[in-house]
Amino acid sequence: MRVIIADDHPVVRIGLRMLIDLSGTCVVVGEAEGPDSLLNLLSSTPCDLLITDLSMPGDLQADGLKMLGMVRRRYPSVRIILVTMSANVATLRSALTEGVMAIVSKSASAKELPMAIRSVGEGRHFVSDLLRTALAPAGIGHASTKPSLSAKEHEVVRMLASGMTVSEIAGYFNRSVSTISKQKNMAMHRLGISTDVDLFAYARDSGMAC
Repeated sequence: MRVIIADDHPVVRIGLRMLIDLSGTCVVVGEAEGPDSLLNLLSSTPCDLLITDLSMPGDLQADGLKMLGMVRRRYPSVRIILVTMSANVATLRSALTEGVMAIVSKSASAKELPMAIRSVGEGRHFVSDLLRTALAPAGIGHASTKPSLSAKEHEVVRMLASGMTVSEIAGYFNRSVSTISKQKNMAMHRLGISTDVDLFAYARDSGMAC
């Protein structure tokens, strides 16, 4: 398989290349340091497999889930392995629905990436042991339904991610604080997350946060 690596840290790319070589079934045809260079590379370099980080800086602001969606739409035949530090349940679930076939934790043992490559090459999904444990409470397997927020819930999450408080959002919409709090809590329930930190991480990865 022809492989493109994308990560904004050169040392990580070197490590990924070494692990890919261990698979014995792949050849690295290109490396990218962010979403901009990745999309340019994909447009000029045929590949079968993309191994990429989730969040990388870029002028197109197409990182995270938006970037995955863009790659999937433009290059539907390219298989994707996500290598990430994220353990955010909602983000990882959404990544799976964007077509990611394998998710490997950067904290995982070195043997997991070759295992993921082999699984993807055989048309099977793969999730790191560390991340599988994190996903288990939400009942997430190899495939899942993308969490769906109502328009009001989406707007509340977006405004929270922009730095507004629940009280400020309530004032903006001329609603009670209780109503906005309920919409926030319902959004968190739908996403399968329980903390504000995870909510903001999901908003960032989904492109809601500025």
